[in-house]
Amino acid sequence: MKIGNFNLSEGKTYIIAELSANHNGSLQNALDTIKAAKEVGADAIKLQTYTADTITLNSDNEDFMINGGTLWDGEKLYELYEKAYTPWEWHKELFEYAREIGIDIFSSPFDKSAVDFLEEFNPSAYKIASFEITDYELIRYTASKNRPIIISTGIATIDEIQDAVNICRDSGNDDIVLLKCTSAYPAPIEDANLKTIPNLAQTFGVIAGFSDHTLGITAPIVAVTLGAKVIEKHFILKKSIGGPDSDFSLDKKEFKEMVDSIRDTEKLLGKVDYSMTKSKLKSRRFSRSLYVCKDIKKGEKFTLENIKSVRPGYGLHPKHLQEIIGSVSTKDYKFAQRLKL
Repeated sequence: MKIGNFNLSEGKTYIIAELSANHNGSLQNALDTIKAAKEVGADAIKLQTYTADTITLNSDNEDFMINGGTLWDGEKLYELYEKAYTPWEWHKELFEYAREIGIDIFSSPFDKSAVDFLEEFNPSAYKIASFEITDYELIRYTASKNRPIIISTGIATIDEIQDAVNICRDSGNDDIVLLKCTSAYPAPIEDANLKTIPNLAQTFGVIAGFSDHTLGITAPIVAVTLGAKVIEKHFILKKSIGGPDSDFSLDKKEFKEMVDSIRDTEKLLGKVDYSMTKSKLKSRRFSRSLYVCKDIKKGEKFTLENIKSVRPGYGLHPKHLQEIIGSVSTKDYKFAQRLKL
């Protein structure tokens, strides 16, 4: 499966820098963040495409007030999304700039109108946010565009995840990535349950990844060791910019550390390999082998007192020790001489 020019089957992890609200209302911040994402090694920058009116209602009803221990308690949903959204009139310039500097770009649509709008820019993929996984019509419409579809599973039951996968496949779209996600901001590490990642891939027959809201970079690295092929993390130029998502976003230095650590992790994981590499063969000189540990005369028997398994490995393999013990030497041997068959 490919997203843009990136082949998810080739062993590397597709790393997504989530812009979200980290432009804090400034187009220049958004452009600078895309440039920085490229510089720190992200494979893609991801936007969010909605307006306050496409995502909620402008109501003072208690249902539309945020509470429950979030970073945004006391705010009205409508007002939060008014602050956080990426203006649609920026999208053309953002897409063009990302492509100009060579970083992939796509977005999360939050309603059908956003999908129609994004189609104008030929995005490499679509991302369904975790809170939208229950919007089956949005998933169906997005999947019908036959682009890779990445779905965060944060708030979903296992049945809802299966429904989302079935909807994509029924729409003729089998390019599906499911992201393990904890929809808390920031997310406690004890709620990450990263062992779910390989189970997502196995249970649903898809590529699995991780959308991370924990603090720091440990969780994405562990996720890669468990088979995550896609990592998504909120990215901000610098924390001083502020904004709704700044508290759980990585800045430029932190994001680069994460990317570098993931790339090192990929090298460490490597592949299943029992072959004798050049370095392995070279190191075998320090292995054990059979040497004479006491002078032996012709006609004398080999015993545990006159031959021994020691380093280095230039002599006879130690597996021959028992078959040699008790046999008679056909020549003289000196101390520290190699035994050969």
